[in-house]
Amino acid sequence: MVIMKYKIIIFGCQFNYSDAERLDTVMKKLGYQKAGDKSQADLIFVLACSVRQSAIDRIYGLKKKWDEVHQKRPLITVLSGCVMEKDKKKMAEFFDIILPITDLKKLPKLLAEKALELPVDYLELHPSYQSEFQAYVPIMTGCNNFCAYCVVPYVRGREVSRPAGEIIKECRDLIKKGYKEITLLGQNVNSYKSETKSKVKSQKSKFTIQKLKVINFPELLKMIDEIPGDYWLRFVTSHPKDMSDELIRAMAKSKHLTPYLHLPVQAGDNGILKKMNRRYTVEHYKKLVAKIRKALPGISVSTDVIVGFPGETKKEFKNTLKLFKEVKFGMAYTAQYSERSGTAAARLKDDVPREEKKRREQELTKVLKKTALEYNKKFLGKTVTVLTEECKNDYCLGKTATFKTAKFTGGSRDLVGKFVKVKLNKAEAFGIGGTLVI
Repeated sequence: MVIMKYKIIIFGCQFNYSDAERLDTVMKKLGYQKAGDKSQADLIFVLACSVRQSAIDRIYGLKKKWDEVHQKRPLITVLSGCVMEKDKKKMAEFFDIILPITDLKKLPKLLAEKALELPVDYLELHPSYQSEFQAYVPIMTGCNNFCAYCVVPYVRGREVSRPAGEIIKECRDLIKKGYKEITLLGQNVNSYKSETKSKVKSQKSKFTIQKLKVINFPELLKMIDEIPGDYWLRFVTSHPKDMSDELIRAMAKSKHLTPYLHLPVQAGDNGILKKMNRRYTVEHYKKLVAKIRKALPGISVSTDVIVGFPGETKKEFKNTLKLFKEVKFGMAYTAQYSERSGTAAARLKDDVPREEKKRREQELTKVLKKTALEYNKKFLGKTVTVLTEECKNDYCLGKTATFKTAKFTGGSRDLVGKFVKVKLNKAEAFGIGGTLVI
């Protein structure tokens, strides 16, 4: 019997990596074996993200390679992930199957009508983890916010929260297996809500009644944090409009949550934020960051920002630049605006020239490099904990609790997946360096 092999290619974010872990489970149930390389695969999955045009552009570059492979042997190609209808139509000619990630239950039928029952709900799929020490755990899928530039509500649907009991069980199982880092995933984790039933004895009668309780994200964090073990807990992503004081208090009291927060601002001008339908102001964002830093001293705050949004003037961009200088982000992920069909922003004229977008992005990056370096220099001479991710011949790489990439000497491959102590002697804008402390 010939065993078919598959390969997953990811052009996207953490959500696509989590998708890949659930897709692995489906493929193994179907009897497929994971290929070490694309050249060995009979079936290639591409998990893409329409949020940014760059991810879609990279897919087009695969067509020529696949045409060459098709001439030599059979090859099935599948497109999934967060893909807009417009992009699906363009890619239909060189993908054999285009399937929404939430419709994985249809995959067996599409793949040679193979008989197999899969869970109806995407969130019910148990993942095949890509790492033995780091795991993504989705707590919800979809989004209700409808930011003007974003396709997520259209390709992933409205918010659906996963039952708290399932999340806690998955986290507990991972920690028992020795996992060191768990990242909770949601397009906006602040919106998480799970209903659970509990039995309560009535004071007026002898009967036991069922009471419905709603668990929000701060409560979920506390419940996971109570799981004993030596591990780090992270989460992405939080929307500034509804990050509550309750959540900040839960973060401050947590034993396992790392001092790192990704808090997308997207723009530093109130007019642009309103056009984006972000539903907060620059003033609100700055006060929120100040409150977080007061509750969690030393926390590293990263962000997302879009330059060249339709109608963004030079003055409005200067306000974003000003925000960067004031907030002093430890990291920022900048993107030049690109039109996403079907979104509210697509109705606006994309009137900022590409070269101007590029210039604005470079200007922001220049400020970011300065503030990120200032933050990293604070750790020089200090010994920090690093989760080792990989080791080469003469050095190892890992992440600090503040999500900084650390390069250190004196380590060996047996340290991969373990916490180590590193004394820092080098600071750069986007990384730190040091030596292993024995």
